[in-house]
Amino acid sequence: MLDRKQISLQEVNTFDFLNFAPMNKQRRTPTSDFDTEVKLKGFKAYEIDSKTGKGHSYSRKDFYKISLNTGKYIFHYADRSFETNETILFFGNPHIPYSCEVISATNEGYASLFTEDFLKLSERSGGLLQSPLFKIGGTPILAINKEQKKDIAAIFQKMIAEQDTDYLYKDEIIRNYINLIIHEALKMQPSEGYSQQKNAAARITSVFLELLERQFPVESTEHPLELKAAQDFAKHLSVHVNYLNSAVKEITGKTTTEHIAERIISEAKALLQHTDWNIAEIAYALGFEYPTYFNNFFKKKTGHIPKSIRAAHL
Repeated sequence: MLDRKQISLQEVNTFDFLNFAPMNKQRRTPTSDFDTEVKLKGFKAYEIDSKTGKGHSYSRKDFYKISLNTGKYIFHYADRSFETNETILFFGNPHIPYSCEVISATNEGYASLFTEDFLKLSERSGGLLQSPLFKIGGTPILAINKEQKKDIAAIFQKMIAEQDTDYLYKDEIIRNYINLIIHEALKMQPSEGYSQQKNAAARITSVFLELLERQFPVESTEHPLELKAAQDFAKHLSVHVNYLNSAVKEITGKTTTEHIAERIISEAKALLQHTDWNIAEIAYALGFEYPTYFNNFFKKKTGHIPKSIRAAHL
């Protein structure tokens, strides 16, 4: 059993789930190999086989995912950790930070990525995304036996085969396969025994920092930051803001607000130096209702006005 107290936030060998690649090398990469395909079709199913050495990268914040995995892992999901050395079903929600430490040398299984819109094309399916399998306080990981593994693997295999056909209504068939896996999971007994609540302050801090970082880099002037204050993050993580503030301060020595402000200032400087967006566009992209608010914020934190930073790099 690993001693979680001996592992700092920076030292954990954390992998982007199912990609088998370090997350810090994934975070700022351009659109990855699966992103375009999944966004275009709304779904993608594939087989996992670590023996081949082939991983698949994608933007976790864009897609829901269901995976059938056999191997030894430690999953970090919101403020909880799950350790397993058997076959499991995992349900990933793009709105909840999660990651995975791959412990075993070999891993196998299947995965399906899909957009919220793809599943919501069916009125009955949309409600399944509100099930405990995908909620932050629910059970995103289920242990399954050999018979269940065989049955669910067969569904994934059919899904993979169907996506390569030219059948006009294959999307509906694949949607039904996804629904079937979700319903089979809902009938299972949740594996609450996996949850490890040790060092909760460190875990919620790690989740907060990852959720903060996920909003960057800012790539469009049309979609402003959604999470701009400690209260926003606390609500998103379903914890009281006082608890979040206390945990972050305890672990990092800085307040939640200080972390948010520093990251926004860092992004503001990058946008001022490396884009041709005007000050108003940058202000809006960073979540400020008026350019004046942004100018005042920037000057208070840096001692300079935004325009001077841009002028210095012309």
